[in-house]
Amino acid sequence: MLRYLPFLLVLALWIYSFIDCLNTPEEEVRKLPKAAWVIIILLFGEVLLGPVAWFAVGRPRAAADAYGRRGSAGAAGGGWVAPDDNPEFLRSLGKDRKPGADGDDRG
Repeated sequence: MLRYLPFLLVLALWIYSFIDCLNTPEEEVRKLPKAAWVIIILLFGEVLLGPVAWFAVGRPRAAADAYGRRGSAGAAGGGWVAPDDNPEFLRSLGKDRKPGADGDDRG
């Protein structure tokens, strides 16, 4: 079983890079048209040249956010932000609160 492991790893990388290329929007693909990358990945996948070239050159790079992490999560990417980090949520706390609404009679 162990002798099949390199073959399975190459096959997994080949399939992953092919699906990743297909799911990447056309305007985000770098250097070559998307169809050219698909052909390169399919033709040179067995020797790992196609998938490695896709990950090194063709795949879009994720922008780093304010904390140096990659990806689109956080305020910079428009993703989900924790309530205590969201200034809009913190501002809305004061607007929504009405005197006596929480059982407090201090009015």
